[in-house]
Formats: sequence, C-alpha cells, structure tokens
Amino acid sequence: MTLSSDNPTRNGTILVVDDEPDILVALEDLFENDYRVLSTTSPLKALDIIEHEPDIAIIISDQRMPEMPGDEFLARARHRSDAEAILLTGYADLKAVIGAVNKGRIMAYVPKPWDPAALSSMVASAYERRLLARELETERALLRGLMESTGDQISFKDLEGRFVRLNTSKAKSLDLPPEACVGRKESELASPEQAQSAEEAERKAIVARQPSERTEERHGPDGTSQWFLVNHIPILNEAGSVTNVATIERDITERKVMELRLRQADKMQALGTLAGGVAHDFNNLLMAVLGSLDLASRRAPDDPRLTRLLQNATYAAERGASLTQRLLSFSRQRDLRLQTVDVNQVICGMNDLLTRTLGGVIRIERDLAEHLWMAMVDPDQLELAVLNLCINARDAMAENGVLTLSTRNETVEEGRVTDLGRGDYVVISVADTGAGMPPEILSRVLEPFFTTKEVGKGTGLGLSMVYGLAQQSGGTVAITSTVGVGTTVELYLSRAAVDRSRADQEETSDLAPMAKVRILLVDDDAEVRSVTAAYLGEMGHRVVEAADGASALDILKTDSQLDLLIADFAMPGMTGLDLADRARKLQPGLGILLVTGYADPERVPGTYPVLHKPFNRSELGAKVTEAIRRTESADLG
Repeated sequence: MTLSSDNPTRNGTILVVDDEPDILVALEDLFENDYRVLSTTSPLKALDIIEHEPDIAIIISDQRMPEMPGDEFLARARHRSDAEAILLTGYADLKAVIGAVNKGRIMAYVPKPWDPAALSSMVASAYERRLLARELETERALLRGLMESTGDQISFKDLEGRFVRLNTSKAKSLDLPPEACVGRKESELASPEQAQSAEEAERKAIVARQPSERTEERHGPDGTSQWFLVNHIPILNEAGSVTNVATIERDITERKVMELRLRQADKMQALGTLAGGVAHDFNNLLMAVLGSLDLASRRAPDDPRLTRLLQNATYAAERGASLTQRLLSFSRQRDLRLQTVDVNQVICGMNDLLTRTLGGVIRIERDLAEHLWMAMVDPDQLELAVLNLCINARDAMAENGVLTLSTRNETVEEGRVTDLGRGDYVVISVADTGAGMPPEILSRVLEPFFTTKEVGKGTGLGLSMVYGLAQQSGGTVAITSTVGVGTTVELYLSRAAVDRSRADQEETSDLAPMAKVRILLVDDDAEVRSVTAAYLGEMGHRVVEAADGASALDILKTDSQLDLLIADFAMPGMTGLDLADRARKLQPGLGILLVTGYADPERVPGTYPVLHKPFNRSELGAKVTEAIRRTESADLG
C-alpha cells in the first residue's frame, strides 16, 4: 500500500486498485492535491486495507486484474464498506460492467484511457454523493434512535392519513409490528373514537399549517382511563406546502392522576380552612345554646315533659359540638399529641359518625374486648384512622357486606410481627367480606398515592396515613387478604405505661375546688359572655365583664384586685392572645385562661391554658382552677 501525501487534505480518502504501477502513479498524481490517496496493485491487499480504513469514501478499481476481476473485488468490498465505487476498464466488456453494477453497485463506469477532467468531476460527484449518503444515514440513525428510545408513540402519515413511518411504541398500541402498519390508515387499526379524533386533529393541523396540542382521555379494554398529551405537527416542504403530518402521543396518565389527587388535596385543605373559619361562630352559637339549656334545666320547674324536651335539645346540640370538633381535628394539620386513650371508648363514640358515613348498605358488627389496655395514641388521629379503614372496607364490599370492628390485647414476641418490637399492644382490627386483594396489590397498599379506586374517588393516602400514625405511635399495620373472601387490617398501638383510672383520680384530686376569685371575662359575643358569667357566678366567683380587648385593658389599668383573665381567643381589633400578653405586663401575677371556638394550636403558647367551646360548667370550673394553680406555681417558683 502507498499513501500519496502526508499533508492534510481537503476531502476524504480514495482507494485506488490497479495491477499496473504506472496507472497507480497517474491516478495518485491526479487526486493527491484534493484527497488522501491509498493505492495497491493487489485486490486482496485492498480488501485488507478496507478492513483497517473504515472511512474510505471512494474506491477506483481496474476490471482486469490477475488476482481477481474488478467486479468481483467490488462485490466483496461492498460487504465491508459503503464507499462509492468506480470501475475502470480498457475493454468494452458489457457483461463485466453489468456484473459490477449488480454485485458491486458501482456508480460509474470509466473506459481507459480516461479524460482527467471528466474522471476528476466524476470522483467529486461520487464524493458529494458519499457525503449526502452519510448525512442521510446519520439523520436516519438519529431519527430511528429517537423514535425507538422513547416511550412516546411517534408516527408520520401522508396527507391521506396513511402511516409512512411509526415507532414500536405506536405500533404496539395498535397490536401490530411497525411494518404491518405502514401504508394503512389509523381507522383500520384503532377504535372508531380514537381514529376519528386523530383524523379531525390532523385535518386542523394541515389547514392551519401549525402544530396543535391537546389532552385526550382514552379507555382501555378493561374500562380504565388513560390520558395522552397529543401533538400533531405538519411537515412543510420548501414551498411551504404540507407534505406529511407527524404525531407524538405521550402517556401522561400518572401525571394527570397526580394532578387530580393534588387538586383533591387542595380541596381538602380549602375545606379545612373553611371549617376553621366558620367553627368559631358555630361553636359560639352552640356555647350559647348549650349553656342556656344547662342553666334553664337547673332553674326550670320540676316538669318531666319539660325536662325531657330540654334534655333532647341538649343532646342534639352536644352532637353538633362533637361533629364540629371531629371535623376540625380531621382538617387540622399538627403534630401528633400522644396521650393515654381508651380505644373502646373512642370506637363507641364514633357510632353516629360511622353509621352516617358508611350508609345502610352494609352491616357493622363490633367485638370489643373487655378489660382492654389503655393505648398511647393521638385520639383525634385515631378516629380518622379508624374512619379511613372503615371507608376502605365499605368500598371493597357489595351490598349486604359485613364490616367487623374488634379490639384485643396482645403481647408480641420479637420478630413475630413485621416492623414491631417485643411488648404489649392494643390491636384494632377492621375486617370486611369484600373482594380481597391479590399479592401484587397487597404488597403496595401502604405506598403513598397508591390506590385501586377510580380517579377522583380516592387519594391513595388513607392506608399510608394509618401506617404513619401507627409508626409514630410505636406500632404498625398488618394486612391479610384473600381474593374472594375479604381483607383484615390490624392496627397495633403501644400500650400506655400509666393506668388511666389512676391518672384520672390524680387529675380529679389536683383540680379540687378552690377559694372564690375575682375574674375579668372578655368575649365579643354577648350570649356566650352571658352564659359564661352565669356559670362563674354559680361557682361563687365575682365577674367583671368586657366586650373587647380595649375595654378590658382600661379595666386592668384601674382594677388591681383581679385574679384571673378569661379571654376569647378570636376577637376583632385585639385577639385574646394579644390581650393576655399585654395584661401580663400590666399585672404580672394575673392568671390567664384563653377560650376558643377554633384556633390553630401552633398560635397558642403552651404557657396559657386553653378551653375549647362549647364547654359545660364543670369543664369551665376545672380550667379556672388550672389557670389559678398554674399562676400560683409560677409565683412560688
């Protein structure tokens, strides 16, 4: 092999093969200024050169050579290189030319002796053709790689709607290989609705000569919904006319489901904000109703019928208060407040809520253990967890299903229950007679946002919330399920270390009646203030009333005989918290008790005791005692 020049060349590499050295020299002289020239007198050596020089652009070969004819050499070279081929011959051998065209796919045939200018022009054309072929192949490879490496469904159609090209992902959606789709219309392969939708969108893109984008909802054979972001892109030629339409279909189901769930979460947050906004006024109304009923019942004549009516009204108002507090606890975002809880009492207290929430299509059975241990858990979050489990159980059952709520004490050995250490636990079990779950679903049910319910009918956060509550309470969740039989979810809660009855006795002892005190009562709601003042008066306390924070400050500046300030948390102009802080500056030894129908716990400092509306006489008395005792303890310290 000879290399004609070591100097950098402007163009690519040419391989010249001829058994006559003089002709090789002539060809080298002709092309060495413009190309890198490799030459050899042996076709066999030329094949070896091709193996080691993959970037050869053009092969110029003589036809008649002792080792191998040119047409056979070019045919063998074609298997190793995509270089352009030019055949030289000194004989007008038509058969050889035809063989070279068929076997070696030559682009030109040049008789000897050649015209240098014509041969140079032919080589330049071959080189340009080679560059264009390389560019085209690069574009094809890039397009092929792009189309097959993405999960998007990509297709190209002509103006009649026939597939010109499509990737495997698009063909798979049509249940066919790509080659079976080419030349056919989508209406022949897809559902009528999808095909009609595609044709309309393609027509609009062609008419507008601009890309269009829209979101489509499609339904699978099993009825499940899928969402696709579909782009139709008209392909324009140099004259600006549309020649083809490209379509890119991206599956955005997961994103769409997340958006819907986040929207639902936003609604729940808005509902919580709304609940907080109206709760103060609603609880003030309930406070006035309950307080007035309580006062009236103790002052009314001994009339059994009147007493029964008052009791019915009181019971109804108490249920309204309970429901308000439950809704607030569900919507309020706060850290868990672990405390000693009677689980059976919590479940029994949810009777009305469960009956109204679950409806009358299923039967609720209870099997609550006697002598159940106390659990360490947040009672509000426990209610929400039990409600979530019961709703899931209801949704898994058809009409006439049976939901069983049960409790038990259990001592767990190390390693017997996953994620649970050795110890004593209170177990809440929610069992249904529903469809059950296969193992692949059961293994994922605790994942956040995982749900088998239809979009909009579940957030996928219920079980994960229950699991999070159990984990933070030192317990766990265990789930067993059998397809066609039902599912049982068991919530393990740590046993409380302190016996509840003893703790209650100590609390009752601590809040024994005290000496009568002088109290400044501040509330902008006249009815609530009147009921509260009546309660305090019945207890023997002396009460000074104020309708707002400014009036209360005026009293504090002139009256130094006050022992306790009871202030509503939410008042116009000055909140109860602001009033308490300013009152402490005026009278450092003053006791403080804040009263609220609804307040974010994070806004209320732990230094002030808080009483939630609606409250009864005994609850008010206990909090008054607590506030005075806390102040006395601080003074002694």
